[in-house]
Parts: sequence; C-alpha cells; structure tokens
Amino acid sequence: MGIPIRIDEAIYNEAKKTARAECRSIPNQIEFWAMIGKCALDNPDLPIEFVKDLLISKHQDRSLAEPFNLGKNSCSR
Repeated sequence: MGIPIRIDEAIYNEAKKTARAECRSIPNQIEFWAMIGKCALDNPDLPIEFVKDLLISKHQDRSLAEPFNLGKNSCSR
C-alpha cells in the first residue's frame, strides 16, 4: 500500500520523463531514486554508478547469470 506524499512539481516532471525512458511508473521511479540516495548516504565510499547498478542487478532474472569459476591456477603465486 502506498502513502500519498507531496513533492515538488519539477521533481515530478523529471521522474515522469525518466520513468518513461526506463519503463517504470512515476512512483517506482521516485522510489528507485530514493533507494539510490539512501544507499549512497549509507555507503559514501562507493561510486553512485556502482550503487545504481547493484540495485538494478538485484531485480534482474538470476537465470540469465553466468557462473564465475576461478581456475585452479588463478590464485597461484
């Protein structure tokens, strides 16, 4: 269940444009931005692009992922 909030019209209009381009609803776009902002504030040492990509990857189909296997000799010195 959502809770109605008031936001600045300029933010709403930016969210509307971005939501259309990224195939999200306007509320989902604003929520996505809020999650990125919160994660960025919680992890100030991480680049914002990394935070964004991490959040996006959490919602992708895991069956598309390819396993990463380290070879036997990959850690030899």
